[in-house]
Amino acid sequence: MRLEHITWKQAERYFVDHDTAVIPVGSIENHGSHLVLGTDFLIPSHITETIDKELDTLILPAVPYGIADHHFGFPGTISLGYDGLRLVMERITDCLYRYGVRKFIFLNGHGGNDPALLDVGLALEDRGAITALVNWWQLAGELNPRWKGGHGGGEETAAILAINPAWVHMEDYMPLTPVDLSAQLKVSGTRTVDFKGANVIVQRHFQSVTPAGWYGPDDPKDATEEWGCEMLDTVTRYIVAFIREFEQVEIPPRG
Repeated sequence: MRLEHITWKQAERYFVDHDTAVIPVGSIENHGSHLVLGTDFLIPSHITETIDKELDTLILPAVPYGIADHHFGFPGTISLGYDGLRLVMERITDCLYRYGVRKFIFLNGHGGNDPALLDVGLALEDRGAITALVNWWQLAGELNPRWKGGHGGGEETAAILAINPAWVHMEDYMPLTPVDLSAQLKVSGTRTVDFKGANVIVQRHFQSVTPAGWYGPDDPKDATEEWGCEMLDTVTRYIVAFIREFEQVEIPPRG
């Protein structure tokens, strides 16, 4: 049940005996020279299309903006920042709370959003509610290690190929060329460098780490539509099953 497709009377009837809402959240940011800026909210939005067919659970329109300050080196990136996203999510969940929603599922497409979403979840628990944070790309890697990927790599490229191949522009593909700090301090992650076999966090803008805009062991050149279809189908079926179970959770009364 999509909030934007129902009337207030239908919403009123839903809230009589339902207390769950799904809120997709993403970001508008760099995903390499080959992937569209909306990747992080387009994928969660697509997943909710199947959820809507399987469940009678309220689904909100996706929040397209998130925390993406570290991608500002790439044109088109828009960021609400931590404070902005937290305020937006607090306002959305507060409105739903007024109508009786006590179980919130954040279907997230961007890891940078995690701190704000988790803090909103803690505040909601203080009010007698509960929140689940479902990061689809992490879930995919847990369900099948072959799908585990980085940022803008094969995993996300495969997902977008499955949704709409026109949103993948391999003609603009740039190979991964990580920028090491020195011969002894080599990039080992988007925020880390390796020094003598251990990782040290060195916070840099994403463009300073990878001029191509993507990072990970999963090269976008290896992505296929078949990979994306299988992955999204498996992930979505898991999420549908999770929501069914989550809806049955009994929240203890606040003393």
